[in-house]
Amino acid sequence: MFDTSISAELVIEEKIDCNDLVNSVQDGRNAFMDKDSGSLTHEAESELKDGLEPQDTQDDRGDPNDPRVRLKRDCVGIMAAFRLKNPSSHHVIIANTHIYWDPEWADVKLAQAKYLLSRLVEFKKIVADKFDCTPSVLVAGDFNSVPGDQVYQYIISGTTSVGAEIAEDLPIPLSSLCAFTRGEPQFTNCTPGFTGTLDYILFSPSDYIKPISYLELPEHESSDVRGGLPNYYHPSDHLPIGAEFEVFQV
Repeated sequence: MFDTSISAELVIEEKIDCNDLVNSVQDGRNAFMDKDSGSLTHEAESELKDGLEPQDTQDDRGDPNDPRVRLKRDCVGIMAAFRLKNPSSHHVIIANTHIYWDPEWADVKLAQAKYLLSRLVEFKKIVADKFDCTPSVLVAGDFNSVPGDQVYQYIISGTTSVGAEIAEDLPIPLSSLCAFTRGEPQFTNCTPGFTGTLDYILFSPSDYIKPISYLELPEHESSDVRGGLPNYYHPSDHLPIGAEFEVFQV
């Protein structure tokens, strides 16, 4: 992700377990859940269900209307802080996550996104205080959310409405790398039942780092994605995404 001439030292890391959301349920409610959370259109939901992961067996998990059951989806993330060397000593936080897949459970996906950003804010403060620095932030992962839906909108604006102004209490400012440089790709997930963008690299704009290049993705007509993924050329139904950032001494 960074110039190979720049080495980095891992200085601190934390894991994120979205099942911890269950512990914050009080009186049958959870601070991260929005009961008004909608989902995609019926057509988009059907396409996603056809193309994404198998649906959970809800009978095995319990009553899905109980938030203690609903929030236990076994999704995870990790945050790591690195101190760059040669010549910069700048600190960079890199986080990775996987958000729940089911488009009908938009409230759960949004709760996980809110929890991710809340943990990221706390982690950034820990790093800043411990190393007396202003760390840059990069976030990447499978958000199982298309551009414009509630999870995507919340992460980049702090609101769940398309076209709304950025919230004043935005947990942490993040921009989509692709939207910032060229526009979101046509797709990062490609199956016979669904083709669309679900994976993102996000960064917090600053004077310290700037994206300078990104991994080119195939077009719909490309022979290596014809018929859907996985295949011989791509061993996953998701395409790899990547970018290179330049680090500045400020």
